[in-house]
Amino acid sequence: GPLPSKSALAGLRIFNPDGSEAEKSGNGIRIFCRHLWERGSVGREPFLLETPGGIVRCRVRDPHDEIEVEMGTVNFWSDVIPVMGERREVLNEELDIDGERVRFSAATIGNPHCVILREQVDADLAKRLGPKIERHSLFPNRTNVQFLKVLDQTKIQIEIWERGAGYTLASGSSSAAAAAVARRLGLCDPNVQVQMPGGELKIRIGEDFSIVLSGPVTKVGNGTIYDEIFQKT
Repeated sequence: GPLPSKSALAGLRIFNPDGSEAEKSGNGIRIFCRHLWERGSVGREPFLLETPGGIVRCRVRDPHDEIEVEMGTVNFWSDVIPVMGERREVLNEELDIDGERVRFSAATIGNPHCVILREQVDADLAKRLGPKIERHSLFPNRTNVQFLKVLDQTKIQIEIWERGAGYTLASGSSSAAAAAVARRLGLCDPNVQVQMPGGELKIRIGEDFSIVLSGPVTKVGNGTIYDEIFQKT
């Protein structure tokens, strides 16, 4: 259920399977928007939600097919993401992973991302390199990892290794980060479709690299979480 918030309609906390907390989950937020719509807490007008990664503006255009989240602005600066080394925009750098050289760019949208450009991407690649990159000493707060294939100016494909969650079929913040990096490197248009094993999302990238994410939400079930889970044993 919604948490109290001074500056927004509601607050939202999202926990990874390993117990760590996600600062900002695009898909988690969209699921929560559908929940608020079903409760009658929101209509078709935009509303604000508070996450540990910042305030986000949301809108239910269609509760099943199009829930839109303004994810904030992507930043490529090393001291903000964070990435070790002198202050710089982390674009098109090289990383040595057990003797294998990979090209990467890094970004944050309230949580850290490392985007690896490849000719081909698949689940095996993400599972093989993802955990090593997530915990690489270059990333002091660990990092989410996206393996990115640019299909054309309007479509990209990603495979995802999420910090604290492992191999992941779809992610809103990962889609945002990968699309922003592709745009920053001049590889795609401002409107881009992100294809993931778990589905597709539409992303609109502003001049300032602000991101609007939209896509469908399918209801799979309800559950009840008890307070005990949040108490440290």
